[in-house]
Amino acid sequence: MTRVIAALLAGSTLALAAPAYAADLNEPIPAAPVAEAEPVATAFDWTGAYVGANVGYGWGEYDVRTAGGKSSKDASGFTGGLYAGYNYTVAPNVVVGAEIDAQLGPSESFNVNGTGVKTSTLYYGTARGRVGYAFDSFLVYGTAGLAYGAGEAKFNGGSDDNLHVGWTAGAGIEAALTQNITARAEYLYVDTSEETYHVNGQSAKADLDGSLVRFGLGYKF
Repeated sequence: MTRVIAALLAGSTLALAAPAYAADLNEPIPAAPVAEAEPVATAFDWTGAYVGANVGYGWGEYDVRTAGGKSSKDASGFTGGLYAGYNYTVAPNVVVGAEIDAQLGPSESFNVNGTGVKTSTLYYGTARGRVGYAFDSFLVYGTAGLAYGAGEAKFNGGSDDNLHVGWTAGAGIEAALTQNITARAEYLYVDTSEETYHVNGQSAKADLDGSLVRFGLGYKF
């Protein structure tokens, strides 16, 4: 009799446990952990202020006129200076901006019908707009604006200074080396006004038109 009761108790225990086991089998299997997505590199942001320094080579023609006639002479030489500006991205790949720069200039000596004249560009610079198309970390741009230069002419035992104003236009390419450092190569054509220099009762007119190729290294804030 005791064995019969024990068997009945064991059967009841199994019957009660069966639904619990079944419930465990019906529980959803936990999902495998999702791997974090790798960060995707974004396009370089050209918007912002920047400053830089450049070196280059310029060539052109000085035209000098005195009462005795006119003389033209090719002028060329190395130049260097500083620049600063601001870019703004107006569309996913379109960048506009404004830039100013100041450079050191060349000097040349002339003999105009017996009058010795030395002309010097003490400094010159530009104030330009820029419009470019960005290929991520590369920017191809066109540029145009105002050009100016401080000139000096020495002749007839003295000297005189003048400010020449004109226009400039060109194009360039710029590359982002890091998030803050950029490098560029640029070509500009410069055309300045003719100004009159007066020294000890004698006058001379001079202007300078020419081309400039320069390379720069900038810092973007």
